[in-house]
Amino acid sequence: MNKLALYCRPGFEKEMAAEITDRAAALGIFGFARVQEHSGYVIFECYQPNDVDRLAREIPFNGLIFARQMLVVSDLLENLDPTDRISPIIRVFEKISAQVDIRLSAELFVETADTNESKELSTFCRKFTVPLRQALKKQAWLADKPNPKSGHFLHCFFVKPNCCYVGYSYTDNHSEHFMGIPRLKFPFDAPSRSTLKLEEAILTFIPRKEEEKRLNDRMVGVDLGACPGGWTYQLVKRGLFVYAVDHGKMAESLHETGRIEHCAEDGFKFQPPKRKKIDWLVCDMVEQPSRITNLIGKWLVNGWCRETIFNLKLPMKKRYQEVVQCLANLAEVLNQKGLTFKIQAKHLYHDREEITVHVVIK
Repeated sequence: MNKLALYCRPGFEKEMAAEITDRAAALGIFGFARVQEHSGYVIFECYQPNDVDRLAREIPFNGLIFARQMLVVSDLLENLDPTDRISPIIRVFEKISAQVDIRLSAELFVETADTNESKELSTFCRKFTVPLRQALKKQAWLADKPNPKSGHFLHCFFVKPNCCYVGYSYTDNHSEHFMGIPRLKFPFDAPSRSTLKLEEAILTFIPRKEEEKRLNDRMVGVDLGACPGGWTYQLVKRGLFVYAVDHGKMAESLHETGRIEHCAEDGFKFQPPKRKKIDWLVCDMVEQPSRITNLIGKWLVNGWCRETIFNLKLPMKKRYQEVVQCLANLAEVLNQKGLTFKIQAKHLYHDREEITVHVVIK
């Protein structure tokens, strides 16, 4: 096996291909990416067969910007017999088990790409999961119950009803979500659907065991470009007092909480009140990514906040290159100030033509 499958948002296959090619080369591993536009996935084929498992172990999944999931896969199984799709899939898992110990794996995901064309295929995947799961249990490759102590997840990734990739991912280096998509429910009282972007970002970047410590009612936040309050809502929900900065109106329900102060100002000119400790800065303004990066850098180097989540709206062309440049520029500014920091960036499910970035000063 010498292929890595990476799920991504449809339309971002070229960005995913460029990123995995760069990350593999940094490890001295070379290959080429197979890209089909708007397919929702990329196949990276290594020149050396043993390299693909190394990629799945050594490239930190959380450090990949455009990937929703990362798994080692077989060659594409084609022309599967509708009366017996399971037997050829089992034969592939037999080959995998000869190289990797997949006994009593944690779980099975039978998936497809997140595209409009695949919606009908997703129904088939749900139905096919049950018989395939039973067949894998008979082979002792799958535990009777979800097994968090196992090192692997098993995957069957269908691109057509009669075509699929078969493979595995590492439980400590993959997305725990089916199809790499967290299922979030829109809060009935939230001012806008953009609230889901910040909720997903918090769940992605902040370990759950640390969330209450890092976001609580003893803290103060600033939301730049806050109107109508989708992101402010997530901070208030966690108890923070928020300076909501925007010339537009905020939702009345947020004013009623008593946890916000509406500052009708330009987000690029706003400065935090003197002698007021700001714990969090969030920002979802529609502006050039380089300008947002410079703004966030100013807040961090001036010590106006210690932690931030913000979005970068991507251009139509050279999106990957723009992301790399913006993150490198931000890191350079922080390094020049002598700050110790951690930067994470992810193209979240609830993002569209944008990525979400998290920075914490340690």
